[in-house]
Amino acid sequence: MNIPEPGDYIDIHTHEAKPVSGIFSIDNLMAHETRLPEELPGIAYTSGIHPWHLNELNYNQLIISVKKLTINDSVIGVGEAGFDRLKGPASELQRRAFEEQILLSEEIKKPMVIHCVRAWDELLQSFKKMKPAMKWLIHGFRGNEVLAAQLTGRGMFISIWFDFAIRPESAGLIRSIPHNRIFLETDGSGVDIREIYYKVSEDLGITVDELRLRIRNNFDEFFRQEGYKLHI
Repeated sequence: MNIPEPGDYIDIHTHEAKPVSGIFSIDNLMAHETRLPEELPGIAYTSGIHPWHLNELNYNQLIISVKKLTINDSVIGVGEAGFDRLKGPASELQRRAFEEQILLSEEIKKPMVIHCVRAWDELLQSFKKMKPAMKWLIHGFRGNEVLAAQLTGRGMFISIWFDFAIRPESAGLIRSIPHNRIFLETDGSGVDIREIYYKVSEDLGITVDELRLRIRNNFDEFFRQEGYKLHI
């Protein structure tokens, strides 16, 4: 069973991860893919229905697929799942799929990893309607400080989009996120997660070691839900 080693850099969301010494990666398996979780050092998984790959014809099959994948002990979260106004099917179908995955998350007691593009009203409406007990992580975030405060105020965690995180203009947003709600990711980009840690630690005025410890504590908090044993 894989858990981060002390001092590991945690990449909270990536794709097709390969084992790298000193880096612990959460590899996202999309329900439409043929890939399956493997027992690889330093890698755990999430699985979900990405709105880009959802339609009326494959809806039922994707629901079956994600339910099968997420019962695997190497799969520690549900998602990425969510809403996208720029790409994907009608918003009602996206909502149905998302709320079905919320129910799954609650049933199997594994937290949610969320994709959301220009659909924050829809996301917050589902949050209000479903009242989830499991924690939510917004991955690939590149919004403003006001939106970040709305999300973290509801107990959500935020992972900064890799490309935005390394830009100078992201510093204000990074400093605004509560230290117990922040994660970092590469999203399968090929960027070295260590470079992102270095830049973000400078923005926060702390050492890389301090940032690694902060994110490890957030990892433990996000995946160790109350009354729930960590599945990795």
